[in-house]
Amino acid sequence: MPVAAQSLDQLAINSIRFLAVDAIEKAKSGHPGLPMGAAPMAYVLWQNFMRYNPKNPQWFNRDRFVLSAGHGSMLQYALLHLTGYDSVSIEDIKNFRQWGSSTPGHPENFETAGVEVTTGPLGQGIANGVGLALAEAHLAAKYNKPDATIVDHYTYVIVGDGCNMEGISGEAASIAGHWGLGKLIVLYDDNHISIDGSTDVAFTEDVSKRFEAYGWHTIHVEDGNTDLAAISAAIEAAKKVTDKPTMIKVTTIIGYGSPNKCNTAGIHGAALGTEEVKLTRENLGWEYAPFELPADAVAHMREAIDRGAKYEGEWEATLATYKSKYPQEAAEFEGLLTRQLPAGWDSVLPTYTPADNAVASRKHSEICLNKLAPVLPGLMGGSADLTHSNLTEIKGSGDFQKGAYQNRNVHFGVREHAMGAICNGMALHNSGLIPYGATFLIFTDYMRAAIRLSALSQIGALWVMTHDSIGQGEDGPTHQPIETIASLRAIPNLTVIRPADGNETSGAYKVAIEKASQQAPTLLALSRQNLPNLAGTSIEGVTKGAYTIADSEGTPDIILIGTGSEVSLCVKAAEQLTTEGKKVRVVSMPSWELFDAQDAAYQESVLPKAVTKRVAVEAACSMGWHRFVGMDGGLVTVDRFGASAPGGTVMEKYGFTVDNVVATAKKVLG
Repeated sequence: MPVAAQSLDQLAINSIRFLAVDAIEKAKSGHPGLPMGAAPMAYVLWQNFMRYNPKNPQWFNRDRFVLSAGHGSMLQYALLHLTGYDSVSIEDIKNFRQWGSSTPGHPENFETAGVEVTTGPLGQGIANGVGLALAEAHLAAKYNKPDATIVDHYTYVIVGDGCNMEGISGEAASIAGHWGLGKLIVLYDDNHISIDGSTDVAFTEDVSKRFEAYGWHTIHVEDGNTDLAAISAAIEAAKKVTDKPTMIKVTTIIGYGSPNKCNTAGIHGAALGTEEVKLTRENLGWEYAPFELPADAVAHMREAIDRGAKYEGEWEATLATYKSKYPQEAAEFEGLLTRQLPAGWDSVLPTYTPADNAVASRKHSEICLNKLAPVLPGLMGGSADLTHSNLTEIKGSGDFQKGAYQNRNVHFGVREHAMGAICNGMALHNSGLIPYGATFLIFTDYMRAAIRLSALSQIGALWVMTHDSIGQGEDGPTHQPIETIASLRAIPNLTVIRPADGNETSGAYKVAIEKASQQAPTLLALSRQNLPNLAGTSIEGVTKGAYTIADSEGTPDIILIGTGSEVSLCVKAAEQLTTEGKKVRVVSMPSWELFDAQDAAYQESVLPKAVTKRVAVEAACSMGWHRFVGMDGGLVTVDRFGASAPGGTVMEKYGFTVDNVVATAKKVLG
């Protein structure tokens, strides 16, 4: 249609489309189909419903928006630019997918202000959205008063067919329906196309019926291409349903406006090409040059700036009233928002001596959680149906359930993958919550994408993993991690800690909470079996990653390095070797990452280069240990799968005995 005939709404929608088309064409890389098809629903949402402030992207009470179908990232960048966010200039749009731009190939929260979560792997975004909605529900129940509502916002998510195919979306939708998260609204871009072509080659289920079965309210907008009134009515209806989340299926044409490539896989993940861009401009009556925008459309969408300032001002006034009436609650609430840890918070962490009873580090973890919960109001989480194995219940805090959102114990059910992504969403709510998720260490394989994204996205999540080795015992090799620790240590920005006893578990929590406040994740690998409390261990030692807990006079002949439950074997082996005239140092190394972060002088003081005789002892695979012991060093590790037997028997059969550590040390000594 001619430009003059286009309404202001249509001008704005086509501005979104052509920013995407032009950016992707210039980059010769990207996914134009989704932005072209989903532009109407996104426009209606951002222009008529969402509350946000482009000039303060971190305003607390903003509505959260998640583009779960992150490959369509240009949709979000176009919205950010058109509504006036400083983080996405027209130059950033022109530099889509280029080095140093704020417009990467998939939305990344740490790169672009206004992007709430990192969405690359499909399905993660909707699960993050569940976490965002959980955080809103919890904080609203905990802090709102009848005469002062300071937490009141929605979470909106756009998903695609791919998100709905991924299993994580089903896990997340299931638990969201159980919780009845009424302020979670998902718009499903139902365009029937994926990379392989029409979705009917692999995906023919009735998605709406599936979501209904999960306990969601569902709506269908049959024409998402032009019927803006129907889209608007659907969102209005969704907001009126307060006791369950809503999924709005919006049927669209992928690549809407492209004469030859719309409704085909060819427009899903590739630039249109020069000729098709020309034809699309003609078809949609778009007479503007690449990256040129109609002033009326820009002015119309940038009304969001004034609206946002008004919304934030009204909220600030409400908050001021709240502070005057409820100063204690207000102080706690504002403390959460600033992520300031209370003074002396870590003084509650317990310490131990060798006279204290041996217990599993999972039990020490439970003690730490319950010491910390009263002083850290943002600490909140739970297990994937393993509460009484992981020992993750905060005593007396009640269960987070529909009608009891103020409670802090979260039952995720057997949904490890969704649990991880939901915890990430809780942390990305940026309200000071410190979420923790727990399962057996081996089942991090079921949630690796979420753990990796917590590290990539700079998320202050705490991963509490128990049953950390073959010492787990009778459940056998399916439940006994071998390569798991090494694979987790390979993830950048993830701190992995395997504590040896009570002091080191307290140290692990000190590190984890501090890192959470700095927006970085920590994973604890905790034992099922009881561990003796050792002389020389300390909270401070854990913060260094590795430290000497027993030493010889003068330069040692050999250094024994252990982690977790194996540190006690090193201590006993050192005692035996000492009686035979050897000078032995024992180093506990609960965290490679923390040790790597120390300066060279400290590292040399613990592992002096002159002492080349070294043995590492860990009930996990040998991968990576040669960097600490050298190629000629000794290893007491596991490079084959475990076995089903009592834990002590398995450990003995696999060589985790004092005698074997001594024998290995003697072999290294020659």
